Amino acid sequence: MALYKAFDPKAEVNGETVLGFVNGLGAFKRQALTILKEEGIDEPVPGKWYSQQAWLNGFKKIGDKFGAATLKQIGENVAKSANWPKEIKTIEDALKSIDVAYHMNHRNGKIGNYTFTKVDDETGRMVCSNPYPDQFDLGLIRAVGEKFKPSNAPFTVEIDAGQPTRTKGAESTAFIIKGFK
Repeated sequence: MALYKAFDPKAEVNGETVLGFVNGLGAFKRQALTILKEEGIDEPVPGKWYSQQAWLNGFKKIGDKFGAATLKQIGENVAKSANWPKEIKTIEDALKSIDVAYHMNHRNGKIGNYTFTKVDDETGRMVCSNPYPDQFDLGLIRAVGEKFKPSNAPFTVEIDAGQPTRTKGAESTAFIIKGFK
């Protein structure tokens, strides 16, 4: 599994997700739309499906141009604009639902996954096995957690430094999540 390489050439991503990505760029939105147009995604709209590989190609160019902090911000905005299961009530449910939402917003073939496990009362672990960059997933997980965490709970998400990462060629990246109480 390579970073920015769709697992299946038929895989698609929906317009809501693409727009969350574009809107995550703020002042750079116009540049992002130009880059996506170069990849065949012209004026994305909700309800329409686009090639995941074309989106990943644009994603890489934008990440290279604007950096890791921008990728994290995009992840946060995608979390806010993506379709989510309605029955989510707790932070644990929310983190488990990232994989459900990922599959709701992608289709056609193998796309990878997000696997959440609770380690103890205050710690969880998310393993991301997909073609997206680590900083994007960091922003995504953080935004989901912030939305559903207990109101006064401190909440943190960090890349598990003891594990290999997709950025360094691994097939997945693990994140340590704290803040369930």
